Amino acid sequence: MTRNGNRNMRSGRKFRLAAVLALAMMALLLLNACSDNEQSVFYSGSSEDGQDMVSRVPWDYRIIEGSVGDLIGSDMTVLPDNELMPNDGNYATGDKIWVLQYMDAEMTTDASQRSSVHLSSWSTIKTFKSQEEAKKDMANLKIPVTTEIDLVGVYKTQYKDKTRNFAVLELPSGNRIKQPIDDERYKAMEKKKKISVKLEEIHDFADYDSAYAKFRGWAS
Repeated sequence: MTRNGNRNMRSGRKFRLAAVLALAMMALLLLNACSDNEQSVFYSGSSEDGQDMVSRVPWDYRIIEGSVGDLIGSDMTVLPDNELMPNDGNYATGDKIWVLQYMDAEMTTDASQRSSVHLSSWSTIKTFKSQEEAKKDMANLKIPVTTEIDLVGVYKTQYKDKTRNFAVLELPSGNRIKQPIDDERYKAMEKKKKISVKLEEIHDFADYDSAYAKFRGWAS
């Protein structure tokens, strides 16, 4: 009886140890998955009803002046928004700093290629000791380009005695946008399939090779 009892106890310990190890491995995998999801702003999928396409893209960056608040271990709070950030610059409370912030956008595109945009609030991603350093970093994230894109078409709308002209463009991301145009540009674009435009590439700070292009104007 004693020998069998000891054997059963050892078997029970082994089972419990195996269960704990399995749970630990599962938790580690879940943490890694969450970490991977937070690395990039980009996301794409379907809406809850499956009818629309929902995507998240980097939308804009800005630099603001701030100061260091409380020091909490190896972290610090950044004023005025009181955001918690790593104190990589070995700052002291009250130090003036420059803050790089980003905004992303959730874009919903329906079956007719019409898009609606919901912008996030600003979030801090990095701090700098000088404005020059901050501008240099941001210059790599917001890049102006001139290129040709697809012109879907032009059309007119009329309300009472007023007529308005519009051009529908397809951005490199596949999203379509509508832009107002005057009569002269309407005639020049009426039979074109491509049009030269100014874009701004907004790069993902966590995955530089991924970028979203925003329309900034006509190239000519």
